[in-house]
Amino acid sequence: MRCFSVYWWTKLREIRVFSLSLKAKNNFLMAFTFRQTSKDPGSSARCGTISTDHGEIHTPIFMPVGTVGTVKGVYHHDLTDDIKAEIILGNTYHLYLRPGLDILHKAGGLHKFEHWDRPILTDSGGFQVFSLTPIRKLTPDGCTFASHIDGSRHTFTPENNVDTQRIIGADIMMALDECCPGDADFRYAEKSLKLTQGWLERYARHFDETEPLYGYTQTMFPIIQGCVYPELRKRAVDHALTLDNANRGGYAIGGLAVGEPTEKMYEMLEVTCPLLPEDKPRYLMGVGTPANILEGIARGVDMFDCVMPTRNGRNGMLFTWNGIMNMRNAKWERDFSELDPSGTSFVDHYYTKAYLRHLFTAKEMFAAMIASEHNLAFYLDLVRQARAHIEAGDFAAWKDAVIPRITQRC
Repeated sequence: MRCFSVYWWTKLREIRVFSLSLKAKNNFLMAFTFRQTSKDPGSSARCGTISTDHGEIHTPIFMPVGTVGTVKGVYHHDLTDDIKAEIILGNTYHLYLRPGLDILHKAGGLHKFEHWDRPILTDSGGFQVFSLTPIRKLTPDGCTFASHIDGSRHTFTPENNVDTQRIIGADIMMALDECCPGDADFRYAEKSLKLTQGWLERYARHFDETEPLYGYTQTMFPIIQGCVYPELRKRAVDHALTLDNANRGGYAIGGLAVGEPTEKMYEMLEVTCPLLPEDKPRYLMGVGTPANILEGIARGVDMFDCVMPTRNGRNGMLFTWNGIMNMRNAKWERDFSELDPSGTSFVDHYYTKAYLRHLFTAKEMFAAMIASEHNLAFYLDLVRQARAHIEAGDFAAWKDAVIPRITQRC
């Protein structure tokens, strides 16, 4: 079984000596901060600014998912200049397996490896262990799993997961957790939460005892689990807050949109968000549809990520201000109008509906690229408009008016 090799434990000791000297030379580094700038009077929606050493993030924000060091089918130039992404994701499980820690460290971390100069957030990989690996073993020590690539065995512990994410070099690191199934009974969910809490204590301690490796600030977010049980969600928050300090830049809400009814997800947000610190951002993991995002914002969530814009885009689904379009439908075959007259991406005005339908019918990979770019630009426009309406003080009314329109089928 492959775990964190002796090579890497030795190598990390050497790297940490260097990183401590780097820190001494770089006292100008900015601390990770969050500043709330406005609040909606009719809901719990709020605007804020997160400051990192790689730039500012304006919340509420949607974060495109770049699981293995790329947002599928999208150039970085388009992510910044067309889509207007302010932060993207990477995934610890996938990056640990491929390209691996040696290559990432030699590259100088994920930012340099993929040539991205804005903030990055990395998940711990706990969800991937839950969703991708049928052979896994969870113990108080950590989780052992089989690679989905070649079946090789690996172990994540809270300590080596911190070290792995230090090597990847994300600005925001997620604590190792178990993602409890959405339909779990109370007994299983309680047991799962206790496991996650034990891991969080060790993760937080090891994070506090280690330093960033590349000369810029990193922060960590504890993940609030508890399935669909309010009592467990409250316990999770209470426990996480006992570990709160300046190194906990924000809090993530996990274990939602994993099989539970949508209304249960909203209920858990209503339970959880008011208990979390006002002066730190709240991140709803892996969510979701445009309507989910607006409802999450209304309940006090600041940060979102989801593969839906790109995954659904690759399958011909476009999200627009006038509803959801299936670009494989025959109705678009002779429609030579702009792809989306209300869209903010150049693809919306450069290509036609008929052309995109043709590309999907012909199974051209360019179809997925156009659709992904459109959807991501729409998601970023969605949160940008949400921010504008929060600042204007009419977010709640705007949300209620716009959700029926964006969820209808075109």
